[in-house]
Amino acid sequence: MSLALIRKHYQITLPAEIRKILHCAEGDVIDLVVKKGEVILKPKMLVDKDQAWFWTKEWQEGEREADEDIKKGRVKKFKKMEDLIEDLDR
Repeated sequence: MSLALIRKHYQITLPAEIRKILHCAEGDVIDLVVKKGEVILKPKMLVDKDQAWFWTKEWQEGEREADEDIKKGRVKKFKKMEDLIEDLDR
């Protein structure tokens, strides 16, 4: 069991063992969820707004599909850009 003391301005210091388990450091963001009278800490990563597209459901589905294609060898390699464009036009 780890204990933390509520200090001035309602600040809490996470014990070292908890920080280690959560792999968190100073400046990290933690989501606090209250369920049935308990507080659950969930480390979160903030994404810059101009990078948020990468984490959309549609983009991530495309990433998974591409990973599967690569894994199954459904890829082509081209020595010249012209060859790639010619293949795409077919």
